[in-house]
Amino acid sequence: MNKHAALEVDISHLQQHGHVCRRSEGFNFFRAWLANPLRVASIVPSSTQLALAITKEISAATGPVLELGPGTGVFTRALLARGVAEADIVLVESGSEFAAGLRQQFPRATLLEMDAAHLHAAEFSKPFKAGAVVSGLPLLSMSPRKVAAILLGAFQQLRHDGKFYQFTYGPSCPVPRRLLDRLGLKAVRTSTTFANLPPASVYRIPRRKMLR
Repeated sequence: MNKHAALEVDISHLQQHGHVCRRSEGFNFFRAWLANPLRVASIVPSSTQLALAITKEISAATGPVLELGPGTGVFTRALLARGVAEADIVLVESGSEFAAGLRQQFPRATLLEMDAAHLHAAEFSKPFKAGAVVSGLPLLSMSPRKVAAILLGAFQQLRHDGKFYQFTYGPSCPVPRRLLDRLGLKAVRTSTTFANLPPASVYRIPRRKMLR
């Protein structure tokens, strides 16, 4: 079986069996939302369709991936289905109610139990430059100052050609245009999935190319 066929099999398996994981995780996710609705932002985990949408431009060739707010691991499983090695994934999760489950599911991934706003001070066990950041963080419920801190820290950990992927339930990019301009970034909507509850859009946020 070639790599392309193997990837199709992995993604098909994720689509077919994702509902099993969602049933087992839904109650714990709901309890986490009750405890801290601003941090969790949704009463149910993201759908498999959204996970595939936010990871569709990522593959094994992307290199290491930094995931912010992995929660129950829906996006992490999609990254694995896309061919990203588990050892190449760094998970940043501040919720202790999710951390134990992530550690059990993805023992070869690196788990940092911390607020993503402190990424600038993160310490890695080996040299690390990500090819992509996948964010499940509810940026719309955060202050502009905190969003700026998250983006600054994330792009500090990204290669120059790396990209930041963010989903939102809102009608436009959750990072305000003035903040994108101040940080030298741009945002492009890559997809919208109505199969998610609620419907969600994905944005790709890279650095702007500097004129020479």
